[in-house]
Amino acid sequence: MEQHRPAVFGAAYRLLGSVAEAEDVVQDVWLRAAPADLSQVADLRAWLVTVAARSAYNVLNSARVRRDAYVGPWLPEPLLTGPDAGQRVLVDESVSTAMLLVMEELPPPERVAFVLHDVFEVPFGEIAGVLGRSPVACRKLASRARARVARVRRRPSASRAERERVLDAFRAASEKGDFARLVELLDPDVVYVADGGGRATAARTPVRGREPVARLLAALGVRRPGTTTRVVEVGGEPGLATCRDGALIWVDTVEISGGRITSFRRVANPDKLRHTGHVRVS
Repeated sequence: MEQHRPAVFGAAYRLLGSVAEAEDVVQDVWLRAAPADLSQVADLRAWLVTVAARSAYNVLNSARVRRDAYVGPWLPEPLLTGPDAGQRVLVDESVSTAMLLVMEELPPPERVAFVLHDVFEVPFGEIAGVLGRSPVACRKLASRARARVARVRRRPSASRAERERVLDAFRAASEKGDFARLVELLDPDVVYVADGGGRATAARTPVRGREPVARLLAALGVRRPGTTTRVVEVGGEPGLATCRDGALIWVDTVEISGGRITSFRRVANPDKLRHTGHVRVS
């Protein structure tokens, strides 16, 4: 189980966008696997991932109801995947914030079919058992999901070095409250989305346009005693973590094109930050 735990957690996190719920799925898989006779299972990893998907599929149906009642915009729980990560996970583009938001738009059956087949290479015959549909139907579900996901993959993608350069420049400008520099770093059509969940101060609707977003970020970023920010790896990509008096107060992820930030997403809901573990900020 320990050998395959990253895959089990990774499947659940991709499907649910929640570290806490993914951990619950891992425990459920362990409870199912521990007493089972697995001696005849040819591919244990695929079997465990399939059990995780079945458990997550059940959670997805109730999650939709909770999303409708959520206060303000909903964003996935940030998953630290760099040296500070408390949770090992198989990292690829499918755990980026942009991809998880597309996953959130997919109907649960499409999401399950896509993650199991395209990410974990589970055959459609086994996916059919999870969804209660024919292999042909599951193939169509995965195909529809793949077409939706393609729009994220078609977006211009900044290199890791460019992301880190822009984030370092943004951090410096934000800490100084440098409005002019923030405007330079933001795309004219930038969109800012904050997830406070009613538990932290955050904009209840997206903010659009470089000057309105720059004003907001400049006001929030003025350095206060005990506040520090650093570049971290979130979902396999560079992001920012900000702590105040040693406590994590928000995690930022961005999309960058042409050296400017096109999308800025901030998770400030403390319930979504408690599972990130300790973040060393210098």
